[in-house]
Amino acid sequence: MNTLPAQEIKRRGIAAVDDLIATGDVHIIRNNQPQYVVLSEVRYRELIEAQDEAYVARARASLEDLKAGRVKRGTANDLIKELGLED
Repeated sequence: MNTLPAQEIKRRGIAAVDDLIATGDVHIIRNNQPQYVVLSEVRYRELIEAQDEAYVARARASLEDLKAGRVKRGTANDLIKELGLED
């Protein structure tokens, strides 16, 4: 994991990130804790594409559940009650 103190970015600007981004994502450390992650554009697009694919897969699985009769119909209140979330 590439890490970089936020202070280094203040001192060197984006050049501080440029040195590390070639080897992977850069975690920016602030107050001794990871606060931000800098990704290359390629890595960002990969993550967005994977997220979109996962969304479509979940939607398809839900439709298959519906077609197979594995879906229990009811209201939002029924769901809240079943999940034990009522006040």
